[in-house]
Amino acid sequence: MNTARIVVLVIALAAGGVAAYLASGYQNAPAPAAPVAEKLPTVEVLIAKNDIQLGQALKPDDLQWQAWPAATASSAFIRRDSRPEAQTQIAGSIARVPLMQGEPIREQKLVRAEGSGFMAAILPSGMRAVSTEISAETGAGGFILPNDRVDIVLTRRLKNPDANGALAGNDLILSEVILTNIRVLAIDQAPKEKDGQTAVVGKTVTLELKPDQVATLSAARQGGTLQLALRSIVDANAVEGTIADKAAKVTDGVNVIRFGVPARQLTSQK
Repeated sequence: MNTARIVVLVIALAAGGVAAYLASGYQNAPAPAAPVAEKLPTVEVLIAKNDIQLGQALKPDDLQWQAWPAATASSAFIRRDSRPEAQTQIAGSIARVPLMQGEPIREQKLVRAEGSGFMAAILPSGMRAVSTEISAETGAGGFILPNDRVDIVLTRRLKNPDANGALAGNDLILSEVILTNIRVLAIDQAPKEKDGQTAVVGKTVTLELKPDQVATLSAARQGGTLQLALRSIVDANAVEGTIADKAAKVTDGVNVIRFGVPARQLTSQK
């Protein structure tokens, strides 16, 4: 073997040894430490441990404390550092609206019954709950649900004043909207939608009325047939009222069906 081959072999062996040493050192080197995420400050807030239904009385087991980012914790949340006994203090309160699991508890969504029933607890100040009979025909086929808004239509049958005329014996049928944009509190005794139903055919509807509207409804029940007309959800913010509230408006009136022919009869003009 000549000298050149020996030199090349020695250089190759040396290069291989250096490469093996470097590879061994790289593999044995400790992995770089993962960057430590900055810990955000948190506060403990009271949340719903389970889904809480409308009208449900809260128990301590329905609630729990949960860490919450301090930057996003609303002032309306119940915090453990300021109210450590809140979990037992609000027990017995009634949910005015449904609460989802994990939702922070806010006292604006709760009401203290103080011995009263659920309906009396959730009624706004100055309002009254009044029930009246309905059927599938007068209750929009069962598609009116609690918290919907309705108009109330009164239909009356009157004797034909032209008793001696050729059309004697044909009665007059008058229909008019007596209350508008009225909130439905319950159908029968169900204050909420039951088991995912999209229709509830009941025999009694409970309405949220002002004191003067109670009198209007009571008188109308004795004078004819009542029917509920379901309003669109986009009309929920419309002003509630009665026919008396519209007395000063332009061209108000009632629908009159005379001998089978519908017509508009004016009742007031500004």
